[in-house]
Amino acid sequence: MLCAQGRGLLAARPEWLAADPWKKGYQLHKKLGIIPQGFTFFPKATPREAVTYYSTLFGVQNDPDVILRKVILDDASRVYFENLSGGQKQKLGLALALVNNPELLFLDEPTTGLDPQARRNMWDVIRGLEKEGHTIMLTTHYLEEAEVLSDRVAIMNHGRIITDGTPAEIIQKHGSGERLEVRGDEMLADYVREKTGFDVTYHNGFVSVRLRDKRDAVIALASIDQSGLPWKDLKTRHDSLEDIFVKLVGGSIEEGGTIKKPSDKSEPIARANN
Repeated sequence: MLCAQGRGLLAARPEWLAADPWKKGYQLHKKLGIIPQGFTFFPKATPREAVTYYSTLFGVQNDPDVILRKVILDDASRVYFENLSGGQKQKLGLALALVNNPELLFLDEPTTGLDPQARRNMWDVIRGLEKEGHTIMLTTHYLEEAEVLSDRVAIMNHGRIITDGTPAEIIQKHGSGERLEVRGDEMLADYVREKTGFDVTYHNGFVSVRLRDKRDAVIALASIDQSGLPWKDLKTRHDSLEDIFVKLVGGSIEEGGTIKKPSDKSEPIARANN
C-alpha cells in the first residue's frame, strides 16, 4: 500500500523531482528524507549524538533537542540506541530523516512491529509533520493506517498499481454496500457461506457477510443462529479500505506484509505486536 500525505505530490510533480539522479544527485539528496523499514543505528550512540552526526553529514546546523522534540523523543535524548523501545527507534529514524528539512519524506512501513499505542503515537508525529508542510509518502500493510493518515492511496499488487485515489474515492468506486459482522470462527464463516451463497469472509476473528438489501441481513442472521456455533458482537458497517483491498487483491494483509488468501487456514490474530 503506497500512501501520500501533504501537498498533492501525485497530482503535480515539482521540477526537481524529475532531475537525473546521476547528474543532480546532490540536489535531490538535499530535498529528500527517508526512513527505511527496520531502522537501526550504532548501539552506543544517543539520539542527540545521532542527530548531530547526520547534521554534519548533510552540512547543516541543527539543535538536536528541536529535532527530537518534533518527533516526541526529547525525553530519551541521552539514552543509548540499544536501550530505546521499538517505537523510540522508529522516531529516531524519522528525526534523522528531518535533519535536512526535506520537502519530501519517504517512510517505509514506519509503524511495523509497534504496539497499538506506539503506532498511534507515530501517527500523531506524522500528522504534525504534514501540518508543517512536508509531503509524505509511506508504504504500509496496515489498512487502517492508510485510511486514517493518507490524502491519497495507491493499492499495489505484484508491483503494479491497481487503483488509486483518496480513501473515500476508492471505497466509493469499488465498495458494494453494507456488511453484517459477528465475532466467530472460520467454521461459522464456511457454514453461512454454504447455506446462503452470500459473499462471506473471515479475518482476525470476525465473520463478515456482504448485504445487498435488508432481506439478506435477515437470512444471514438466521443462518448464523441455526449454525449452533458460538458467536457474539453483532454489528453492521459499511465497506472499509481493507474490504476493498481484499476484493481487489484476493486476500488480506497479514503481519509482516504477506497476503493471506481466503482459503488459507491460520489462527485468528488477537495479540498486540511487540
